[in-house]
Amino acid sequence: MLEIFFASIVSFFTVFFLTPLAKRFLERAGIVGVDQQKKGKPIMATSGGLVVLTGIILGGFFFIGINTFFLHSSLNLTYLLASYCSILLISLIGFLDDINVARIPNTIKGTKDIRIGLKQWQKPLLTLPAAIPLMAVMAGVELMDLPFLGVVDFGIFYSLLLVPLAVVVVSNATNMLAGMNGLEAGLGCVTMLSLGIYTFLLGRLEASILAFTTFFSLLAFLKWNRYPAKFLPGDSLTYLIGSTFVSIVIIGNIEKFGIFIFIPWIIEFFLKLRSKFKARSLGDLKNDGTLSAPYKKIYSLTHVFMKIRPMKENQITISLIIFEIFICILAFLLI
Repeated sequence: MLEIFFASIVSFFTVFFLTPLAKRFLERAGIVGVDQQKKGKPIMATSGGLVVLTGIILGGFFFIGINTFFLHSSLNLTYLLASYCSILLISLIGFLDDINVARIPNTIKGTKDIRIGLKQWQKPLLTLPAAIPLMAVMAGVELMDLPFLGVVDFGIFYSLLLVPLAVVVVSNATNMLAGMNGLEAGLGCVTMLSLGIYTFLLGRLEASILAFTTFFSLLAFLKWNRYPAKFLPGDSLTYLIGSTFVSIVIIGNIEKFGIFIFIPWIIEFFLKLRSKFKARSLGDLKNDGTLSAPYKKIYSLTHVFMKIRPMKENQITISLIIFEIFICILAFLLI
């Protein structure tokens, strides 16, 4: 449908032209982060999720306007608006996490980031209210097609229990597999494109427009976030990707497909659980530019590639993106 295409173009160019302006604004406002895995630890703007969020919403509103005033389609725009409310709320929580940083000047190395952030127990608690818009409109279908279980009817518990649980778990899980230049946006591009194609083929256009506008917004942001990054994504982007992912899965009723392509983050969750969520995904920078695993045990998917052979940051990012592409291809073949 042409309206999906044009809405996606609106999202792409919104982020493409807004990002350099936002970068200068955030740097002047002191909303910056340190690229920890580079020599000299360069300082740059962070919280790129705000820019991507703007692109997603403007593209979505363009789509809603076209359908409301010109096409008069029968699409359930209520689900779409509820999704935007949830995504906006969770992105703002990520932004709060981004700005809660103490910076200590250092005359030799410039600036050191002391990340205070939100406490582990605060993150799920604060993201829980973001599920209310989706619960209020009873988004999704109570009959779920799950891996290994088949079709299950959850009745009212779908909206009252599974929707908030999914919003909290997925939005927080996407925040765990992060820290490499281009990793969050790159993985997000792969998953959103896969979700967009899958929902489009099923005729779930409300979910499809959300996926495609997010894909094109992330694609535009990658120009500044790919290695070597000039703009850091921040927690606002990781939370945004998670909340968008779960919204698409719920309103598109594609739980089986969604769970399957979420495998990398599920693995990451259990790896981080081994360390009681204290381990970091980042590696230790060596003189030759490669990264070594910071622990003897593996506590992140990034550590897996660090232990396979010496790799630079961009190589680890590309390896993880290829892994997710493989997972998504399998999902299309098997589901």
